[in-house]
Amino acid sequence: MSRLPAVFQKLKFPVIASPLFIISTPKLVIAQCKAGIVGSMPALNARPAEQLEEWLIEITEALAEHDRAHPDQPAAPFAINQIVHKSNDRLDHDVAMCVKYKVPIIITSLGAREDVNAAAHSYGGVVLHDVINNRFARKAIEKGADGLIAVAAGAGGHAGLKSPFALIQEIREWFDGPVVLGGAISTGSAVLAAQAMGADFAYVGSAFIATDEARAAPAYKQAVVDSTSDDIVYSNLFTGVHGNYLAPSIRAAGLDPDNLPESDPSKMNFGGDAKKAWKDIWGCGQGIGAVKAVVPVAELVARLRREYQAAKANITA
Repeated sequence: MSRLPAVFQKLKFPVIASPLFIISTPKLVIAQCKAGIVGSMPALNARPAEQLEEWLIEITEALAEHDRAHPDQPAAPFAINQIVHKSNDRLDHDVAMCVKYKVPIIITSLGAREDVNAAAHSYGGVVLHDVINNRFARKAIEKGADGLIAVAAGAGGHAGLKSPFALIQEIREWFDGPVVLGGAISTGSAVLAAQAMGADFAYVGSAFIATDEARAAPAYKQAVVDSTSDDIVYSNLFTGVHGNYLAPSIRAAGLDPDNLPESDPSKMNFGGDAKKAWKDIWGCGQGIGAVKAVVPVAELVARLRREYQAAKANITA
């Protein structure tokens, strides 16, 4: 049994919604938290930077109001994702906002920094760092992260190539803190499988693109519904870091998804010109074959819960 910080004790269902670039906004985060899972969004989704404070106020007030109205069913905590990379010139500002509003969980990506972890710890926040291999996992914990998000093969957006079986097994040999597993998880049975492998929580992202509350174009949502893992392309062209994307959006941009050029990783960019150039390239993971319709967040989470309980019943039967 791993050691879990107190912030996770309110969580009645072991799912953390992954932050979706452009797509996650307070509307989606609030719906996820009210449904009983950790809702999250990238700080960089708030543009201009001043909007982040407005959004943090909106989220904290909405969840506080929910808890007052439903003391027997409090909302789950929320998380803000920080891109800890030199190309992110907003990091100091965005971290300061998270400190000001005491964001319960900080998810750090693309680098681990002791000062960011210390800032979160200054008010009792918890830091989860996403990693694609065991070497990066060790570095993250050495620099003060509280837990790890193991991003395995098939995850949407920036993802690695490691099998979840190998990645979790290697991490659990030395780390007994919180571990979240991501990569093609879009069913309740997959959530249970993540726990069986040794993870505490499942990281679910792409399935939430096809929800009413997601800030995604209708065509994007429908593409998630219509596509399967065969339609996912792994490339580093769009940001300089390898990730998974929907082939139909690549074709629509005039590119051949089967013959994409390589990008220069030293020129990573997560906003500005890169955002404009590739704004219609749609990130997505391999688990979308289970997504059959665009539904409200509450309905999606209810499905995951039913499938999770059914899977548990089948194992014990």
